Amino acid sequence: MIERQTGRDRAVSISLTHVLTIGITTILIAMLLTSAGTMLETEKDRSADSSLETIGERLADEIGNVDQIGSQTDDVTVRTDHPRTVANSRYTVELLEDCNAPLLEGTDCVKLTAQDVDATVHVPIKTAATIDESSTAGGTIAIVYENGEIHIEDGNQ
Repeated sequence: MIERQTGRDRAVSISLTHVLTIGITTILIAMLLTSAGTMLETEKDRSADSSLETIGERLADEIGNVDQIGSQTDDVTVRTDHPRTVANSRYTVELLEDCNAPLLEGTDCVKLTAQDVDATVHVPIKTAATIDESSTAGGTIAIVYENGEIHIEDGNQ
């Protein structure tokens, strides 16, 4: 007995092939977009780390300069301009007397933390003055030397 295929069987096969092709293509595009999004997020974190490190190094140098100037006079205030955001995220700057970061324990440091991105940077500072623990938002920062102590505050005041 020979079975005969009708034209309807072939039409089902073509429709099924199109559905499978569209489904597989959709899955591949979704995977591509997901991996691209993850890669962009990683690059954003890396960019924020790099920017915070640069700002922290500049602040550490500026704090050292204020310490040297302050040792020759009584009171000094220096206002410095830094970016308000890093990787499209606001950040805070903290002046710490005793750093809790690895390899920096027991030293004075500047801690910079981005708010919307997972990025925190610690930069050591060297001063003869006492550190008055303080914090402010990124942007214009005032570094104040008073009576042998250094602290930071919002420079827009």
